[in-house]
Amino acid sequence: MEQDIERVLISEEVLHEKVAEVGRQITKDFEGKEPVFVGVLKGCYIFMADLLREIKINCSVDFMAVSSYNGTNSTGAVKINKDLSSDICGKDVIIVEDILDSGVTLNYLKNYLLVRQPASVSIVTLMDKPARRKADVYADYSCFEIPDEFVVGYGLDYNEKYRNVPYIGVLKREIYS
Repeated sequence: MEQDIERVLISEEVLHEKVAEVGRQITKDFEGKEPVFVGVLKGCYIFMADLLREIKINCSVDFMAVSSYNGTNSTGAVKINKDLSSDICGKDVIIVEDILDSGVTLNYLKNYLLVRQPASVSIVTLMDKPARRKADVYADYSCFEIPDEFVVGYGLDYNEKYRNVPYIGVLKREIYS
């Protein structure tokens, strides 16, 4: 498995430090509120678990499953595979995403949730890859800006593999091309 990784882009230690920092900032920004963290499955689950351990205010959690990828490319068509379990009307919503890449999925998802009349919708992403942006959407909180490389680990996958790698690594091109 790790032999398929070309190099470590973000170490386990650096990941935890930055996630803690972002968690502290969200705690400060949402003091006195009870936000709903909406995880976008599957890639967010490790990041979201670590982030929530750093949040020091009352909050709740929900999940959505959304797809728009086939292999390494976005199809451009977003499909909701699992919707929210709770009502978000009047609540502060924080979408938790592993990577903001083309922005197509997050743009769609943010607009989809805004129809439900939340008090606010914010986005927190582990990684931002602005070189591939196609939609006009930005993260309110981002741990890392990364170059246009195919990354795996810490919840991110390629064909459902590599999610359990404890760092962010660049996948060898011959694996996915």
